[in-house]
Order: sequence, then C-alpha cells, then structure tokens
Amino acid sequence: MEYFAIIAFAITTCVTPGPNNAMIMASGLNYGIKRSLPHFCGIVLGFPVMVLAVGLGIAQLFELYPIMHIVLKVVGAAYLSYLAYKIASAPVTGPNETEGRPFSFIQAAAFQWVNPKAWVLAVGATVTYTTLGEGYVLQVITIGLIFLLFGAPCIMLWLWGGASLKTLMRNPSYVRVFNISMAVLLMGSLIPVFLELLDQITV
Repeated sequence: MEYFAIIAFAITTCVTPGPNNAMIMASGLNYGIKRSLPHFCGIVLGFPVMVLAVGLGIAQLFELYPIMHIVLKVVGAAYLSYLAYKIASAPVTGPNETEGRPFSFIQAAAFQWVNPKAWVLAVGATVTYTTLGEGYVLQVITIGLIFLLFGAPCIMLWLWGGASLKTLMRNPSYVRVFNISMAVLLMGSLIPVFLELLDQITV
C-alpha cells in the first residue's frame, strides 16, 4: 500500500471545507469545545467505521441496486438542507448564547451515512488505495485507521477555529451572520450533489 499517498489523501480531504467541518465549526462557536466533543468524536470514529463498512461490501449493493444510491443522495441532500436551515435560523439569545444543543455522538456518527462527501471519500479511498486478493481486509482496516489518526487533528482545527471566534463575537448579530455563513457553506458543498441528481433526472 502507498501509505504516504493515503495519508496525504486523508489530510487533504479532512481539512478542506465540507458538511462535517462546517457543522463542527458552527458547533464550536455556538456551544464551545467541551459541549461539542461528542459531535467531534462522532465524526472522528463514525467515518472510519463507514470506510470499513463500504470497503467490506456495502458499496457492492449500489452496483446491484443503483436506485439505492440515488435515494440515498436525495435523502442526504434533503437532510443537509434541513440542517443548513437549522444552523442559519438558530436563535441567539445573548452574547455567546445559542439555544438548542449540539449533535450527540450517535447523531454525528449516523450523519456520516447521509453525508455525500463522506460517501465519495469512503468509496474513493477504498477503490483507489486497495488491491483485491489476499490482504484486502487488512488494507481496508489500514485506510480506516489512517483516517482516524490523521483526520482527527484536521477536524479539531475546525472545532477550535469556531470556538476561538466565540470570544470575538460578543454581539449576537455577529453570531447570527456567522451561522448563516456556515449554512451557506454547507449548501455550497451540496452543489455537486444537486448537479449530479439533475443529470440523472434529465437523462
């Protein structure tokens, strides 16, 4: 296996903007690092588990039943759009005080399965960096561990970044603008998904 290539892939894809990072940054600002740790752990552990599941056979279901892939994309895009609305409309009652509560560990882990970017990364990593035959299972496990070890610091940067802004945004209106910006970023990450769905509908 090309370990350095996989590590570079994991770092690059985990540190760039996407649904997970937009949401964890918004959580850091609105709830702080401590309250957002379950959300963080759900991402960090949930995605490698998804990589294992995809690498060990779930992706084959999409080859047998392509409609499942389309349905998952529609459900995922709809759910992410709903989350973007919730982030943008979260009521801010005072300086650094946002009503509601952050994602739980289970919610964040389950979220990976409706996250289009997570699917692209999981399928792309297992297809690109594995070879069929003896040792395949070990290769998939290795990829999952690499995402766990190198993805966690990347995601923590986004959480820390959001929490750091907390002290700067004393004015509730600034927090509201930030939340709307994160919602727009989240919707922006869905543009490729919407375009792909449109192509599939018009074919």
